[in-house]
Amino acid sequence: MKSRSLLLASLLLAAAFTPSHAELIETDVLVFGGTAGGVSAACTAVRLGKKAVVTEFGKHIGGLTSGGLGWTDIGNKAAIGGFSRDFYKRLGKHYGKAESWTFEPSVAERELRALLEESKVPVYFEQRLAGVKKDGARIVEITMENGNVFRAKMFIDCTYEGDLMAQAGVAYMVGREANEQFGETLNGIREKTPSHQFLAPVDPYLKPGNPDSGLLPFVQPDPLGAPGAADRSVQAYNFRLCLTNNPDNQKPILPPAHYDPKRYELLGRYMESLVKAGQKITIRNFLKIDMVTPEKTDINNNGGFSTDYIGANHNYPDATYAERARIWQEHLAYIQGFLTFLATDARVPEAIRTDMKKWGLCRDEFQDTGGWPHAMYVREARRLISDYVMTEKVCRGIDKPTDAVGLGAYNMDSHNCRRIVRDGVAHNEGDVQVRVNPYPVSYRSLIPKQSECENLFVPICLSATHIAYGSIRMEPVFMILGQSSATAASLAIDGKVPVQKVDYAALQQHLLKDGQILEWSGKIDGSGNPTTEATPARKLEGLVLDDADAEKVGDWISGSLTDLRRIGSGYIHDGNEGKGERSLCWRPEIPEAGEYEILFHYPPNPNRATNAQLSVEVAGQTTTRKVNQKNAPGAFSLGKFQLPAGKKTSITVSTTDSDGYVVADGVQLLKR
Repeated sequence: MKSRSLLLASLLLAAAFTPSHAELIETDVLVFGGTAGGVSAACTAVRLGKKAVVTEFGKHIGGLTSGGLGWTDIGNKAAIGGFSRDFYKRLGKHYGKAESWTFEPSVAERELRALLEESKVPVYFEQRLAGVKKDGARIVEITMENGNVFRAKMFIDCTYEGDLMAQAGVAYMVGREANEQFGETLNGIREKTPSHQFLAPVDPYLKPGNPDSGLLPFVQPDPLGAPGAADRSVQAYNFRLCLTNNPDNQKPILPPAHYDPKRYELLGRYMESLVKAGQKITIRNFLKIDMVTPEKTDINNNGGFSTDYIGANHNYPDATYAERARIWQEHLAYIQGFLTFLATDARVPEAIRTDMKKWGLCRDEFQDTGGWPHAMYVREARRLISDYVMTEKVCRGIDKPTDAVGLGAYNMDSHNCRRIVRDGVAHNEGDVQVRVNPYPVSYRSLIPKQSECENLFVPICLSATHIAYGSIRMEPVFMILGQSSATAASLAIDGKVPVQKVDYAALQQHLLKDGQILEWSGKIDGSGNPTTEATPARKLEGLVLDDADAEKVGDWISGSLTDLRRIGSGYIHDGNEGKGERSLCWRPEIPEAGEYEILFHYPPNPNRATNAQLSVEVAGQTTTRKVNQKNAPGAFSLGKFQLPAGKKTSITVSTTDSDGYVVADGVQLLKR
C-alpha cells in the first residue's frame, strides 16, 4: 500500500505544495517542461550564449526517457543527429559502448540532470501553470500556482500536454481529423484494425449474449462510426514498465486498492476463448517484453488486451491538474490489476501465471514512487494548429517542406483509441502501423501563427495531424526539435524579430554546424551514421526479391529500417499475433534451370521468433526449415536446390507456432 500512496502523493502535489515565498525569475529562454526535449532545448540555449531556465511539473527530469521508455523507438538511427545523438552516445559510455539506445531509467535521468548541471541551467520543480500574461501577441510572463513568476524573451513549451501553448491562446487540436480534411488515408475512425486485436471472439456483455445487461468494464458504448470520420479519441496511454527478473532486486507487484478480479472479466473471457480456439499463447501475447539489460525490462503494450488502458484518456489533454491526477491514478490501478490478474487468476493458463510471478518492480528504480514509473506515457494530447501542418503526405514523401529542422523516421504509429462492440464481440479500434522513410519536419510546424503568439515554440505538441504525429512522437525526435527550437529562439533574440521571421538560411546553417540532420539521402557509413558521401548501397548478387514482392496472407505490419542495410527500404513483421493466420509466398521467375542456393533475409533482434517456419516447394516436393531470427547476421541459407526455369518454385514463410515476432525482408537466389 505504501508504494501506491507514494505515487498518488507525487501526483497530487499541486494541492499540497505551498512555498514559503514566491519568486520572480527572469531569463532569456524559459523552457516549460523538463522532458528530454526540454533538456535539449535548455542546454542548447546556454551553448548559444543565452540564459535558460527549466520549469517542471513534477520532481523528475526526462519525461518518458527517464520514465521507463528504455527501449528507444528509433525508426532509423541514421536520421538522428545533434544533441539527441550525443545523448545516446553519452549513455553508451556508461555501458561501455559507442552509443546505447537501450538503458535503465535511473541512468537516463542521471545523465540528463548532469547535462543541465554542466550547462548551469536552473530547474524549478513542482511548477503548475496558473496563468499567462501577454502583451499583444507576445508572452510577457507566466505565473505558477505557487506564486512564482517567470519572465523571458522566448518560451519553449516542452510538455507532452501543451499547457503553455493552450493558456497562451494558441489554436490547437485534440483527437483525430477526418481523412478528407488533409487528403489523408490513415486518419479518423478505422474501418479495419487488424493489429493488437482480439485473436478470438469475446462476448462484451455483463450477461453473455444479452446486450440489455450492459457492457463489461473496459468496453465503451460507442458505435463504430463512419470510417475516416473525425472524432475526439486519443490513442491509448500506459506506463512503460521497468521490471526485473533478479529476485535480489525485486519488490512485489501489489494489487491496487480494492482490487476486484471481476473488473477483468473481459480478459478472463478472452483467455478462455483463446484456449478454446486452440491458440498457443504465452505471456508475450499480453506483454511486449524487451530487455534493456540482462535483468531489467521495458515492457510495452502487446495484443488485444494489454497494458494500454484503451478509451480511458480522452478527457486527459484538456483536463485540470486534479482531473489528470485522477486519470493517472486510474491508469496505474488498471495496470496493477492487469498484472495481478495475469499472475493469480485461475482462467490464466498456468504457464503464463508462472512467468508473471518471475517479475517484480525494481528496488533501484523509481525509488520515490514505490517502483512505479514517475511518467505516464502520454502518447498524444493537444497538437498545435499552425501555418504548416505535418500530414500523412509529408510522412510518405508526397509533400516535402523546405524549412526542415530535423527528420522523423518512425512508423506512422497509432495505438488503439477505443474498445467497442462490433458484430456482437469486443473490438479494438484505431491501431495503425505503416512504414515510412525519413522525412523532414518543418520549422513552421513548431511555431504558432504570428497573430496568436510571436515568441513561443512548441516542439513536442507540434502542428501535425493525428496520424503524422504518430510517427513524429518519439523521444529522439523531441530532443532534435527541442534543439532546433532553442537555436531559432537564440536567433530571434539576437535579431529582435518574431519567431515567424527568423531567417531560415541562418537557422539551417547553425543546425548543420551543430550536427542536426536536415535531409535524408539514404546514405550511411559502416557504423550506421549518415554521410553526405556518395556511398552506394550494397547490392546483393543474384535474383533478389523484396518483402513487397511476396504474396501476403493475413495482415502484416510494416517495420522500419534501423542500423543495417537490407533489401528495399524496410521489412515487415507479424506483430507477434495471429499465429498460423499469416504467411508470405515468393514465386521467383528463374531465368535458367540449374542449382541455386536460396537465402532468406531478416533483421535479427532479441524479440524475434526462434522457430520461424520456411518452406521451399519445387515441382511438388517441399523442404521445410526453421529459422532462429534472433541470430545475426540476418541471412539464413535454406539450402541448395535444383530449380527449373520459370515460375515453378515457391518460398513460403509461415507464422504457425512461432514463439516471437516473425519478420521478413526478402529472399535471394544465387546460381551455383
